[in-house]
Formats: sequence, structure tokens, C-alpha cells
Amino acid sequence: MLKILVIILGVIYPSLGSSHSPLFNNDKYEMTKNDPYLIKKPEHSKAIFSELKGTDHYYKIESKISFKFYVGITAPKLDTCDRLEYFSFEILDSKLKKIDNRDGKSFEWWAWYEEYGKKWYWVGPELGEKFAADRSYTAGTYYIRVFNEQNTGKYVLAVGDIEKFPLTSIPRVILTVKKVNKIFWSESNCK
Repeated sequence: MLKILVIILGVIYPSLGSSHSPLFNNDKYEMTKNDPYLIKKPEHSKAIFSELKGTDHYYKIESKISFKFYVGITAPKLDTCDRLEYFSFEILDSKLKKIDNRDGKSFEWWAWYEEYGKKWYWVGPELGEKFAADRSYTAGTYYIRVFNEQNTGKYVLAVGDIEKFPLTSIPRVILTVKKVNKIFWSESNCK
């Protein structure tokens, strides 16, 4: 029975193994400096769906070993929206001092169709190249700060480039994708 389920999922969701694992904040973290979203296993690919609602968002990485590092930012692309919210990010050290940054407003965003979720995205700046890591960070604590001029709008922060999808996570991924489609690609998101 398990083999049949794996084959069916492979046919229905063929690109499952080549996409970032979708996650929501779900209000578990305040996303502030004092209560940042904790990113575990920073090399494993994740697509964290979130929304700025007036303040910057903070993500925290703690690693006891050196790790390959990738981060990029995207936004939902809706046909009925006349404008795009631009998002920027900074990489900060353990004392919240800037190590690197990418300015979304000066970046030329481009449209991209994601096969697994069957949705269009605006692809923004990345630290890496072509959705993959091109650098390593030493063991330690790091932060990612996501922001824009108004600190508003829905975005997706992609982290890591190693695809890991245990069989037990497939039902959660499928449910998350349905939720993403309903919330992030709603035409009511246009301002």
C-alpha cells in the first residue's frame, strides 16, 4: 500500500522533490528581534510564507557547524495587481550588525512559474545564485531582517538549497500548498 501511495504522489506532484518545503509562520513567533522565527537546519530548503504588517521581520539561524547558505525573496504575482511590493533583506551577525544585504527596490524583479504549486511569483534578490548556495557561513548565530518602505505586503523567504522531503511530511506539504494558494494568490491582496 505504501508503494502505491508513493507512486500516486509521484505522478500527482512530480516536482515535489525539487521545490522548497512550504511553511507558514502561523503566529508562533512575533518575528521581532526578541522573538525571531527560528530557522532550523539552514541548508535544508524552506519557503517561509509571511506578511509584513507594519514592522520588520526577523529570522534567526543558530548553527554549531559551518553551513552552506542561500536566501532569496519572492512575492506572489497576481494578474490583477498593478504594482509589486518590493522587499529587501539584510544578513546580520549575532550582535545584529549587518554582514550583507540585498535591496529589493533597486533589483529588477522577474516573473517565474513554480511547477509544484502551479503559481507565478515575482523573484527578487537572492544571496546565492539560481536558487542555490554560493557561499558558506561559519558556525554561529545569524539573523535575516526582511523589510520594505511601508513594511507591508506578502512575501516568501526561501532559505537553503538541499531538498529534504520525508514521506511523512508529504500530507503536511499538500495541505500547506492549498492554504498558500488560498491566502497568497487571493485577488483581494491587490491594493
